[in-house]
Amino acid sequence: MTKRRVFGTIAPYAILVAYSAFMLLPVVWAIFSSLQPLREVYSFPPSFWAPNPQWANYTDAATRLPLFRFIGNSLFISTCSVVGAVVTSSMAGYVLARVPFRGRRLCFILLITSLAVPAQVLLVPQFLMFDMLGWVNTYKPLIVPAWLGGGAFNVFLFRQFFRTLPAELEDAARLDGAGLWPTYRYVLLPAVRPAIITVALLSFVYHWQSFLDPLLYLSDFMTFPVSLGLRMYQSMAGTWANLLMAASLIALIPVVIVFLLAERHIMRGLGVVGRLPFRGLGGPWL
Repeated sequence: MTKRRVFGTIAPYAILVAYSAFMLLPVVWAIFSSLQPLREVYSFPPSFWAPNPQWANYTDAATRLPLFRFIGNSLFISTCSVVGAVVTSSMAGYVLARVPFRGRRLCFILLITSLAVPAQVLLVPQFLMFDMLGWVNTYKPLIVPAWLGGGAFNVFLFRQFFRTLPAELEDAARLDGAGLWPTYRYVLLPAVRPAIITVALLSFVYHWQSFLDPLLYLSDFMTFPVSLGLRMYQSMAGTWANLLMAASLIALIPVVIVFLLAERHIMRGLGVVGRLPFRGLGGPWL
């Protein structure tokens, strides 16, 4: 084997390892910072070692503020939003992919266009609307939008998956007398399990780490999700950086568990997005 071939084989893996190490560096620093006294966290140069681990930091982080209450609030918001996103976006994706109707192309164009609209543009009208409904300082502004379509990207992902299914599945369902809803519920939906898991995971992570929306709509700190709760370690009686790192690592556990359980399916699900080539607004996407 020539040197050029050896280099071409090893170089990509070396780059990936170096990039992974670079991305994990903040996590490693957070782990050691969570085990250090507060004065050592601010030392320079930063220390990537804790010679005398302060395990009590984790207990202090969980008791100084209602951390597990924050985590429970985030679990409630994320779980309700995930269910709504999966149910409604799968319905919309199924209709756009398999049900012919007048204006379907226009609906899909508007769906794709909405992905380019910055979320900040909608902050003021959304707040005014939810305020008129009396939903401010409740979880409704954080959950209900997920039940009204589930997000443009989620709809697009389901549409791509439904388009990859053979038409014979629907034909067989019609021969058995199944209508539109039974075909969707019992025939096609079980066949897009990777898309369901992918949308569920992406929605869970999005709502778990969402900061701006809870900041706008929630004022009682006992209703705060973990994203706002972690901020309180920085604003009450100074900054408890070591406790903040400990609380952040505790809050990271549910996301890591969910990702490890769904990792195999999400890679397959995201791969379907590029399976159908795009050739303009008259191409196979439409």
